[in-house]
Amino acid sequence: MPHDYLAPQTAQDLSRRALSRRGLERLDLLLLSLEALDYNGGEALVWMSEHLGFQDLFPNRVELWKSRCHNPLRRNTRRGVLNSTESDALIRILCGMADRLYPLVRSLLSQAEAPELLAQRWEIFHGRLSELVRERMNLRRGGVQKLLNREQGMAQCRQLIQALALGSGAGGFDRLKSSLLDAAA
Repeated sequence: MPHDYLAPQTAQDLSRRALSRRGLERLDLLLLSLEALDYNGGEALVWMSEHLGFQDLFPNRVELWKSRCHNPLRRNTRRGVLNSTESDALIRILCGMADRLYPLVRSLLSQAEAPELLAQRWEIFHGRLSELVRERMNLRRGGVQKLLNREQGMAQCRQLIQALALGSGAGGFDRLKSSLLDAAA
């Protein structure tokens, strides 16, 4: 007698599942991380959206911003759930940007660099990410305070950069989507 809980999930099943609250938080933080890596990150996200053909979902930067505001950690949030089509589009934009910025991501994860240079790169990234977080997130939320905390924030920064590396390359979308679906834990 077959058991449903033993059946493997298909890619189609994964693509229909909506992201949880934690998944939305993490997705937005990953997009924010891209903006911290690229000085023109906000414009680059809009460009990548157009390049990937998502003009129907995000006809302008305001609609792209509105979809990111489903993150409950944001200063200005939107109620409701981001539908799977919009979340998949955001993940594809994220993966496209992660591919584009992979040399920067790799330089942060490299162990071949001089420790002083690596520490300086991490400091710059954490500083820029902290600026963006202070600007856009609700500073009273515990998750935001952890990100701004020096020690806890650096650990989270490393996780975000590793997730960006996970989302680049062939199969990056599936890996990142699965990771974001598991973010409920």
